Amino acid sequence: MNYEKLAELLFANITKTPADYEKEFPKRNLPDGAKVTRLGPSPTGFIHLGNLYGAFVDERLAHQSGGTFFLRIEDTDDKRFVEGAVETIITSLKFFDINFDEGAGMDGDTGSYGPYHQSRRAEIYQCFAKEMIKKGQAYPCFLTEEEIAEIRAKQEANKENPGIYGKWAKSRELTIEQIEENLKSGKPYVIRLKSQGDWACEPDKAKTISVEDAIRGTLTMPENTADVVILKANGIPTYHFAHVIDDHFMRTTHVVRGEEWLPSLPIHVELFNALGFELPIYCHTAQLMKIGEDGNKRKLSKRKDPELSLDYYRNEGYHPAAVREYLLTILNSNFEEWRIANPDAPIDEFEFTAEKMSNSGALFDLNKLNDICKDVLVKIPAGELCEFMKKWAKEFKPEILHLFEGNEAYIEKIFDLGRTGDKPRKDLIYAKQMFEFISYFFDDYFKIEDEYPQNVSQEDAKAVLSAYLETYNHQDDQSEWFGKIREIATNLGYAAKPKDYKKNPDMYKGHVGDVSTVIRIAVMGRSQSPDIWEIQQILGEERTRQRIAKML
Repeated sequence: MNYEKLAELLFANITKTPADYEKEFPKRNLPDGAKVTRLGPSPTGFIHLGNLYGAFVDERLAHQSGGTFFLRIEDTDDKRFVEGAVETIITSLKFFDINFDEGAGMDGDTGSYGPYHQSRRAEIYQCFAKEMIKKGQAYPCFLTEEEIAEIRAKQEANKENPGIYGKWAKSRELTIEQIEENLKSGKPYVIRLKSQGDWACEPDKAKTISVEDAIRGTLTMPENTADVVILKANGIPTYHFAHVIDDHFMRTTHVVRGEEWLPSLPIHVELFNALGFELPIYCHTAQLMKIGEDGNKRKLSKRKDPELSLDYYRNEGYHPAAVREYLLTILNSNFEEWRIANPDAPIDEFEFTAEKMSNSGALFDLNKLNDICKDVLVKIPAGELCEFMKKWAKEFKPEILHLFEGNEAYIEKIFDLGRTGDKPRKDLIYAKQMFEFISYFFDDYFKIEDEYPQNVSQEDAKAVLSAYLETYNHQDDQSEWFGKIREIATNLGYAAKPKDYKKNPDMYKGHVGDVSTVIRIAVMGRSQSPDIWEIQQILGEERTRQRIAKML
């Protein structure tokens, strides 16, 4: 076979050589040990927690080593393309403070190693398909879909491995004259890798490859034996072929991807070797799991679990700092220990390593995320929380934006409630919950949600509120204020202290806590809240009196 002639026959329009691309995309000028990572999502319109999980690993590995993190859009499958998906990817990740150094952007590409959309790199892929044809490493395959289906049926009946290889790879043996005849008659074709794997050997004698995975250690698996498609009939590459070429010429050092790609690793190793490229370091992450209703672990599901979509966290208003903190707890096994030893240290001071990542299912727990949110938000200044709420409201709940804009001082006082001292309150979780939690500070959203304590009669409740209104002085300090409540309680037959009631329950109707709950419900509409006196100081005297009077 004259492979040079075949290459020119198939790719007459390709004039550049591999050497041209080596010159165009030289090795990056980075410090020793710097890592180059990429996120390569498909523009399907659905960006999920797994994307964020992987992107966070990419970002940490690159930025902690003084390297580069870039975004590549893997859009070779035009059937899955969704308009606006690239913008969704960028804005969703930016919300969680995942920022790229180069790559595809809202206003075009940034960086010297593009184009960063695979759909714009067809000539590069075809150059290397041509080179592989020249070396006898690939061939045109004219099998029709019907023929492939027939082959698959026979393989299933004979319990043979599926795929095109060996005796099933009929186009391997075509002469150049037969190929020319097929081309003249307009037969569609794909370009397949001519695998060097020994497909005919016994399973127990199969040759293996070994790859050092940064997360899983040494991976040993059977070599590839399939003549996989590298270029489709439209000249667009498959993922297998495209990512090998792109990762080489974008000078990617570490490829972070889910464990679902492990079965494809032998194909990728063979392609890297065939092209003479250095293999990057693969980091195959564990799948995200959750505890199902039956108590067993299962994969997060797009259909069953709304929390898989990043839109869920944006709509709910999870703070990016809290989500990043939580992700590190499931990404690195030593993070929580580090956080205990460094409670106030910025998260970027934690040394993230691939070696500390789990190689079994990473358990996602929404309740734990919410608990971590409480710990993180309590440390964020009230002014920053106010700005966060304004941004969230503007996008997801515009009808409340006017409550925050122009009322920043009022909002900051609300967010600072109970957050000082050795044991600060940890009430705030995410924006939607935060607004619900503080909604009683706004008259339009104030409502009575709870009932009076069971041991307080309607008559006593009215007496409590009447006495409270008569004695209320907005200038009272906290001690004077509570002293008056104690007096109201004892006058109505309630114990001045809860412990007195506990010792002699028959002597009292209840205790001072029951009386203060009546006031709390009148002012806040709830039986549980931060300190009533502080809340009244924020509400102001007029609004406090109005609410008591309205309850009466």
